Amino acid sequence: MLDLAKGANAFIAGFGLLTRPGLRIFVVVPLLINVILFSLLIYFASEQFSDWVQIALNWLPGWLSFLDWLMWPLFALTIIIVLFFSFTIVANLIAAPFNGLLSEVCERQLLNDLGEAGQDVPFSWKELGLLVPRTLAREITKLLYFAPRALLLFIISWIPVINLIAPLLWALFGAWTMAIQYVDYPADNNKMSFRDMLTALKQRRFMSLGFGGCVSLLMLIPIVNLLIMPAAVTGATKLWVDERLQRQQSQTLATQAQA
Repeated sequence: MLDLAKGANAFIAGFGLLTRPGLRIFVVVPLLINVILFSLLIYFASEQFSDWVQIALNWLPGWLSFLDWLMWPLFALTIIIVLFFSFTIVANLIAAPFNGLLSEVCERQLLNDLGEAGQDVPFSWKELGLLVPRTLAREITKLLYFAPRALLLFIISWIPVINLIAPLLWALFGAWTMAIQYVDYPADNNKMSFRDMLTALKQRRFMSLGFGGCVSLLMLIPIVNLLIMPAAVTGATKLWVDERLQRQQSQTLATQAQA
């Protein structure tokens, strides 16, 4: 429970970090991206949503038709989760360079707060351009990790009876992917490989799910969800810095104990 709370609290703290001087500029572009994509998502979903649910219900065998009243909300919830999951992937792919630079600037500020010297990283279109190839390559790596797992869940969502647990599985998967998506920015900036980053998250699985679950939950709240992306980046960066400080303290205590 403590780890779940720690992960969630780090994300909430990300909103406060967005008001810091030097970070606001990195909120504007992701915010515009979110507004455009979210508007398109709402329009597209409103046009197709009922048809999608009906198609899903048609997959039920006739002898299970009496479960229509139960399956409709389950299918509807599953479709909503899949839509927001897809929206997040596209939005993060487009905003990845801005998010990488936001995380870098945020980490420098947090380290300065802790008394660790660090140079400011002012916004620069040149710097942003240099980040594009690296961040896009990292986003593709994440997509290759997410895609087969999402496909498996999608298949499960269409299997009668088994699909009763599909919304829960999608919710857990969504929380896990959100943790990976955003913690990867400070990890990448610190030259940690994707595999090592996954290992670190698995070692603190409940903290990761607490962070990612909070991101997924607030993403469903209109207006608030427009700020989710930059807040998740700064929140994940704070979580990274806090964990780094805790590791350093643990190593210091261990060294003192051995001495």
